[in-house]
Amino acid sequence: MKKTTTSILMLFLFVVNGFAQQTKSKIIAKGAILTKLSGEYAFTEGPAVDAQGNVFFTDQPNDKIYKWTANDGMISLYMDKTGRSNGLYFDREGNLLSCADLENQLWKIDKNQKVTVLVNDFEGKKFNGPNDLWIAPNGGVYFTDPFYPRKYWTRTTMELPEKRVYYLSPDKKTVTIAARELVMPNGIIGTANGKTLYVADIGDKKTYSYQINTDGTLSNRKLFTAMGSDGMTVDRKGNVYLVGKGVTVFDKNGNQIEHIDVNEPWTANITFGGKDRQTLFITASKSVYTLKMKVKGV
Repeated sequence: MKKTTTSILMLFLFVVNGFAQQTKSKIIAKGAILTKLSGEYAFTEGPAVDAQGNVFFTDQPNDKIYKWTANDGMISLYMDKTGRSNGLYFDREGNLLSCADLENQLWKIDKNQKVTVLVNDFEGKKFNGPNDLWIAPNGGVYFTDPFYPRKYWTRTTMELPEKRVYYLSPDKKTVTIAARELVMPNGIIGTANGKTLYVADIGDKKTYSYQINTDGTLSNRKLFTAMGSDGMTVDRKGNVYLVGKGVTVFDKNGNQIEHIDVNEPWTANITFGGKDRQTLFITASKSVYTLKMKVKGV
């Protein structure tokens, strides 16, 4: 009888402790549970939210883009033959910009799924493979260009000598080097005011912050945290969300404030979706997940 009572007490304390951990979170909604929406993909990536709160994400090995609808939570195929799209981001006109690494390009996909190639090369040489992007308030586009050899490529080496971050001017006419001296730049996100850019160097297990100057150039590089990331997002309080082994959240000063476990081999990317931008949308290996938050995305 004593053993049974002790077991019940331990179970009670475990449940109470778990509830306390959940309720004391400053960013996760009370009682929220990480919800798996689907696990039928090859590898999910690149979630991007449109003006209505719908989230679009890629299944790069299958060359498809899917849409999660904020109204009913349903997922449907949005586009096939996507140029092997990886990272996605919506501009203010409702166009979906894509890192299409089949031919190492940057695409603009309009509402009718008409494709325009925005960027094809740099100084006559192929990019290594545009991976992720962020669009600044002025319309300029920052994108990372690591080198992950793909089975569908005929080439096996880089044409460019470095793995960099590039900047496409707001008029979409000029591409310049925004940041260099990186091992493997991957995740990228900026703040809503357009003043700070975060770049994850996943190859060096570091994430940096940069000051964005009025001409789009970057300066004042600082180590934000000694952790790399695949994709990234930010919320309205300035917290920065890094992914890999689940989701790790840092405040704007680089202090860890939360970790969200995701039971998948790899967590690749993340964004805020839903009509209120209060649903965390997570792409992880073959699956996609949502989590209700207290905070809102930008």
